[in-house]
Amino acid sequence: MTLFPPRLRKLTLTVHVTASVGWLGAVAAFLALAVAGLTSSSAPTVRGAYLAMDVVGWFVIVPLSVASLLTGVVQSLGTVWGLFRHYWVIVKLLITVVATLLLLVHMQPVGHLADAAARAALAGGELEGMRIQLLADAAAALVVLLTAAALSVFKPRGMTRYGRRRQREQRPV
Repeated sequence: MTLFPPRLRKLTLTVHVTASVGWLGAVAAFLALAVAGLTSSSAPTVRGAYLAMDVVGWFVIVPLSVASLLTGVVQSLGTVWGLFRHYWVIVKLLITVVATLLLLVHMQPVGHLADAAARAALAGGELEGMRIQLLADAAAALVVLLTAAALSVFKPRGMTRYGRRRQREQRPV
């Protein structure tokens, strides 16, 4: 197994942590905009919130989610954790892949609301179901990303069969 030299390992870890924390923070900002868009009685605030959500989504959240995914895979391949050696790494990978795919699907209603807001002020109950759904999705995304962060910090024990086999192969005889 080829491990990254210490400087490269630290660089890739820094990029991965930065992308992941940035993704988390951007989702928190998105959630704040969703709350403002749903609860504000000010038409300019509602319009601005949904227009900003579209921009933040496509130009901040989506790139950070992809960066987090790619740097996580690179990081795992160059460290002792490996990509398929520990269950927590696999779970975190699955969380990130699913969250990124759901984000891309989720951006369609964001675009729809942004288009509606750009055309005219959204009246109190107009598209309310979609507006509530965006808020719920953003809150759920925040919980999912916090779960992934917790897995990174706590690293629950448990090696996969592959991980145990690789560990046995690397022990000196």
